[in-house]
This record gives sequence, C-alpha cells and structure tokens, in this order.
Amino acid sequence: MFVYLNTLCAPVAAPVWTGLSLLGNAWGVLGVTAPLLVLAPRLMWAWLCAAPFAIVFARTGKFFIESPRPAAGVDNAQMRIVGETLHNVSMPSGHTLTAFAVASGLYFAIPEARRVRHAWLWLLAAGAGLSRIAVGAHWPGDVAVGASLGMLSGMLGQTLLARMGPAHCQPTHWSLRLVAVLLAFAAYHLLFEALDFAENQPLQYLLALVVAASLLVFVGQNIKAKKGL
Repeated sequence: MFVYLNTLCAPVAAPVWTGLSLLGNAWGVLGVTAPLLVLAPRLMWAWLCAAPFAIVFARTGKFFIESPRPAAGVDNAQMRIVGETLHNVSMPSGHTLTAFAVASGLYFAIPEARRVRHAWLWLLAAGAGLSRIAVGAHWPGDVAVGASLGMLSGMLGQTLLARMGPAHCQPTHWSLRLVAVLLAFAAYHLLFEALDFAENQPLQYLLALVVAASLLVFVGQNIKAKKGL
C-alpha cells in the first residue's frame, strides 16, 4: 500500500507535498493560524488546547514503539523520497497527528450549525497525512494512527477550552500576550530555519509576513485598549 500511494503521488510536484507537510509542523501551524490571534482568539485557543495532548501522544508513541520507516524496509529505488532519508521512529506520524489535532480542535470549537461549512479543515489535515507518504517518511498505518490520535487530541482539548473564561480572548490579557510571544518565536523559526524541507523556504517567508502582520494588529489592539478607545 505504501509503494502504491507513494508512486501515485509521485507525478505531483514536490513543493505541493512539502507545503502540506508544513501543516503538521508546529511552527508552520502557528504561522498559518496567526491571524486568529486578532480575528478569532477563541479558535486560536481551541487548537492550542489540543496541543498538549498531541505532544503527549506523539512523544509516547515514538518512545515506546521503535518501528522502522519505509526507507528502512523498502528498496529506495521503488519509492520517491523528498528531503532527508529517515529510517526509524516511524509510529505514529507526528505531522499527521498535529494536523488532525489542529483541524479537530478548530472544527469542534465552531458552533455545530456552522461546522459543515468548515469540512475543508479535514481535507487539509488529510492532505498533510498523505504528504507524509508522498515524501517517503511514513507508512499508511503511521498516518492512520496519527490521524486518530490527532482527532482525539482535538476533542480532549475542548475540555480545556470549556474551562477558559472570555477574559483569555482579550488582547490585554497576559495569556493572549504569551501566545503573541510564541508567534514571535514562530516568525524567527520561519525566517531562519529550514522546517523539514528546503522547498518550503519561500512559503516560510510568506508565513513569517503573515505572523508579523498579525502581531502588528495585535499591538494596535493593545494600544487602543490602553487608551480606552
């Protein structure tokens, strides 16, 4: 199944798959969701509340399951590998887990009557999962388990979100300012590090601009709040 899917995805340009993989990188996700800081802080919190569960599931799985990656078990001439050739710590797919945790956290934080309009979140998460097979980094089983644990992380995150009062969504609250600091770190990593793939560098620069613009608006919100406007 891995060889079939990897070969099926091969005609699609590598930057498509590496870009989708960026949706499973924490710094990349922060870049993509940065506008939520000023447009919908509660949705920003929705996926951040899922993050601790996702981290625990990913780290625990990789610590206890020493499974080889496809490059260690399949003739490399029969598969397409994009980026670094990885050989171990395969289960579960951390990128897939992260992408589905974010999608699940956002989806279930949206009022039920409006969720159907946001089904595209699952398509993006599925694209991130498929990209891990397309670049030769994970088995289909790794992706399936990652997706399941990611959805569970998003649903568990709702329990934390429900405990958060509306004050946490105010730009002057210390917790949202801490998120802004986290976004500043994300901008640094997007600008100065190659996140998983060199092909992602142009996209990283674009996301860094998105983060910078979001932070500027956030600072403006704080200034207006301080002046009582």
